[in-house]
Parts: sequence; C-alpha cells; structure tokens
Amino acid sequence: MWARHVESLPLKIDGTDLDCVRFGTGDDPLVLIPGLSFQRVKGAALPLAYMYRIFSKRYTVYVIDKKAAVPEGHTIRDLADDTARAMERLHLSSADVFGVSQGGMIAQYLAIDHPHLVHKLVLSVTASRRNETMEATIGDWIDMAERGAYDALVIDMFHRMYSAAYLKRYGWAFPILSRIGRPKEFGRFIALAKACLTCEAYPELQKIACPVFVIGGRRDRVVTGEASEEIAAKIGCELYLYDGLGHAAYEEAPDHNDRIYRFLES
Repeated sequence: MWARHVESLPLKIDGTDLDCVRFGTGDDPLVLIPGLSFQRVKGAALPLAYMYRIFSKRYTVYVIDKKAAVPEGHTIRDLADDTARAMERLHLSSADVFGVSQGGMIAQYLAIDHPHLVHKLVLSVTASRRNETMEATIGDWIDMAERGAYDALVIDMFHRMYSAAYLKRYGWAFPILSRIGRPKEFGRFIALAKACLTCEAYPELQKIACPVFVIGGRRDRVVTGEASEEIAAKIGCELYLYDGLGHAAYEEAPDHNDRIYRFLES
C-alpha cells in the first residue's frame, strides 16, 4: 500500500530546516516542488502521497519544501539553488522534476542553472515572469498576511484558484477550512509570496535543454493561462490547457496526473 512507504527526510540548509517527504518504490527519482502555502510539506506527507500515488510504482518521489526560515529578499532563483542543494544532499541527479505554481517557477530556474539535475521537466499552473494578474493577486495576499487577516486570505485564495463549479459544490466548507492550520506567524508566507514576484525566467527559457511539458488552466486567476502559453511558445514544447479550469487545475482535473505520467513515460 502506498501509505507504507511514506517517510520524512529532514535536511539542514544554511542552519535551518528544509523538509523533504519521500514515497514510492520505483527505481527512478521524481522531484516534486509544491506551490506557495502556509503548510509545510512534512505536515502534509500522507495527503501528498495519496494525491500523487500514480507515480509511486514507477518512481521514488521526493517532495522538496522551501526552508523553514526564508530570509527577507530571498528570490525564486535563490529557492531553486536551495532545491539544488537539497537534491545533492539526497544524492539525486538527472531526476524528472515536476513543479506546481511557485514550484514551477523554482523548477524553471533549476533547469536553467542546474541542468545536470533535471532529466525531464513538468511545469503546472505556473508563470515564467510577473504579470498584472500575478502582481494584483499576490499583492492582495501579501497585504492580508501582513494584516494577519488569515480567514479572509484563505477564502480569497479558494475563490481565485477554484472553478465556479467547484466553489458551488464545496464553498460551504471554506469558512471551516479557513480555521484549520492557522499559522503562528506569517513571516515565512510573506517572504515566499514576495519571492513569486521576483520570477523573471522568461528571457532565459531557451537555456532549458531537457524535454518540457506545460500544463495549466485557461481561466487561471492567479498567474493566467496566457503565462502557460508563453512558456510553451518560448521553449517550443508540449502544452495542455484545461478550458474550464483555473489555478487549481492540478487538483480539479481528474486526468492531470495521468497526462504528466504519460509525458514522463514517453
């Protein structure tokens, strides 16, 4: 059973914790880089292993978090360097890499600056540079976090990320969910949110030499569907967009992980 193979691999980078969760029994490594969140990876190990269980027979999956203490001014490129150092500590080389949202931004710089570490690259619901929608959305989230308005922030994230159909079906639960997992402080989230606005990988995308698959939602209200289109056009790689979904396409689309699995296997 997939749950029997879930384990935490605590790492230290620059004197602070950097969490990693490992699951799966396959021979090949798959590095998964998650997006912006209040929750740290080690607190979500079982849900992550369940969500990405399709990969667990073919791969050993490493979900690599960001530092527990994120320095002020830390950029997406810095986060990619942290990820590279974590991979080296884990003795991972030439892994398939799958980045979601902010994780996709990190994954782009990982492939640009550390090409020996990336065999194939998947970029889900992400962007290669800031745009007006990103600036407005993430700016609002930073403002709410700085004011400590956690309930309002979580509800706003749900409404910007999920489709109208999903909101109609599950919106009643959002006020309850907003009261779960309230952080003791908002500094780490704010630093990571600000890092999103430092992503300017677009001019360097041609440096990515490995096979790439871009997948996203056409109605993305966080980074936009156009952001996925411009990455794929710049690289000249495969692209798939879900017409009726937004930023949470990676959760809502039942075939999202199947499409990624087929690309990695091709």
